[in-house]
Amino acid sequence: MSRIVVFGAGGKAGSKAVAEAASRGHQVTAVVRDTAKYAHLAGDNVKVVSGDVTDAASIAAVVADHDAVVQAAYQPGLPVDEYFGKAAQALLDGLTEAGVERLVAVGIGTTLEVAPGVLVHDTEGFPEEGRTFSLGHMAQLEAFQASGEKVDWVVIAPPPAVLDADAEKSGKVRFGGTSVLPAEEGAPAFSYADLAVALIDEIENPKHHRVLVAVA
Repeated sequence: MSRIVVFGAGGKAGSKAVAEAASRGHQVTAVVRDTAKYAHLAGDNVKVVSGDVTDAASIAAVVADHDAVVQAAYQPGLPVDEYFGKAAQALLDGLTEAGVERLVAVGIGTTLEVAPGVLVHDTEGFPEEGRTFSLGHMAQLEAFQASGEKVDWVVIAPPPAVLDADAEKSGKVRFGGTSVLPAEEGAPAFSYADLAVALIDEIENPKHHRVLVAVA
């Protein structure tokens, strides 16, 4: 059993990660901005606390005495090109201060390659608004890549498509590399529940270290 912190626990990815971790018997600290709004997340294995993923001191206080952290937070309305990079650096600083090594972050499929050196968000005709959001995630990745070895991070990127928020987990998650994984014929849309499986698998049995990795 591990003690896991989930930042962004009220969101689609974060809430599924909380549920997946708790279902496996882990002790989960669900971090949100408004605890009253997300009180329903609390349970036998889950406590809900407030915290700020862009503030290193707040992070260090929340993650102390935990084994691993999931970063699934995003605050709509804030400039994405600033938010993700700032949160990434705060996480690195806060986890280092608290002595927590494992960080599993939610990425985005548009930062994966479709050809050597060609990212999805750089392909012809890619929407500018989507590219801005994707570049925010790239700022997160670049902060992690420049951080050295104090934190054992991994960024997990689902397919570059709308994820199914309602589907149950399939239990058939595939890991790849930095390229978009081809879809299997007849496979359903990738779900947030399956993304949660990948996130918690990488805490229970870490196989990827300081890399961006695709899942499908």
